[in-house]
Amino acid sequence: MTRHGQDRRYRRELGSTSVEMVLLMPALFAVMFLGMQAALVYHARTLAIASAQEGARAAGAETGTRTAGVAAAQSYLAESAGDALTGAAVTGHRSATAATVTVTGQALSVIPGWRPRITQSASVPVERITS
Repeated sequence: MTRHGQDRRYRRELGSTSVEMVLLMPALFAVMFLGMQAALVYHARTLAIASAQEGARAAGAETGTRTAGVAAAQSYLAESAGDALTGAAVTGHRSATAATVTVTGQALSVIPGWRPRITQSASVPVERITS
């Protein structure tokens, strides 16, 4: 191939890298943001279930109450969640045999206008003395 033929081929390819970047960068950013969003949702779910379990243990104790379980879950959230789980609401229920605490909130979002809702519950048997 002559030098003249090589010059023509390279001239046709000028700017091809720019076009590739324009096409690939949005896809790359979408994958990065989706990965980050998945991590934020996973982290918020983990915090919600951990606080629900903490509250259920407190409510299910022999001398525990529903109020104690809700307070324990809220305390755990205040100490550990930070901004990862916003607008958190804690509810609880205690019967003669089981105690349940539910934590509901919203995960942080890197996608504008979308706030994933997180709901996690934990139940434990109520401690009681048997003979």
